[in-house]
Amino acid sequence: MTGLDPRNPLVLDVRELGRRAGAMTTVTRTVPAPPDLGVAVIGVPEGTDIELSVRLESVIDGVLVTGTAQVQVIGECSRCLDPVSFTEEIEFQELFLHPATDARGRPTGEDQLDEDLPTLESDLLDLEPTLRDAVVLALPIAPVCREDCLGLCPQCGFRLAQDPGHQHDQVDPRWAALQAMLTEETTETAAGSPADQEEG
Repeated sequence: MTGLDPRNPLVLDVRELGRRAGAMTTVTRTVPAPPDLGVAVIGVPEGTDIELSVRLESVIDGVLVTGTAQVQVIGECSRCLDPVSFTEEIEFQELFLHPATDARGRPTGEDQLDEDLPTLESDLLDLEPTLRDAVVLALPIAPVCREDCLGLCPQCGFRLAQDPGHQHDQVDPRWAALQAMLTEETTETAAGSPADQEEG
């Protein structure tokens, strides 16, 4: 009994390969993107089409999966927060190990020596974790709408593309205390001293 659902479009049946090293087949299909395929600022929207082209090759230890996935990526620019959208072709490769068996070829239920590699389950393999890892690694950490995007002013949020010369008067931190005193004195002068207010 397996926990994998053969009706899941990202679950592939490799029964026809058997265990003959060198046997090979290809799979081409369009599948809906699973949820949370990406990172916080950019990713593949759930349910959008993923064009899969996969080669399944039987090797001594299991099945070597090599393929590409064409995905639609949507996110926001890390500099100006404008929407970002593009198509990306992502390559991936993974070795799915045969389950451990006894001398008669029956599964023993024991873990494989290399626990980092996924294992076939009743001649089925789940491509989703492999696809998810490949997509996340391929996505830009800080996506931009264009390479020369100037972003936003860090002080007021003004879009710098509208005026590249936009700036604020910067006070040297060493003079900040004096600036505060001058501002306070100017405010008191404008309001008038207490003595002036009594005379008025």
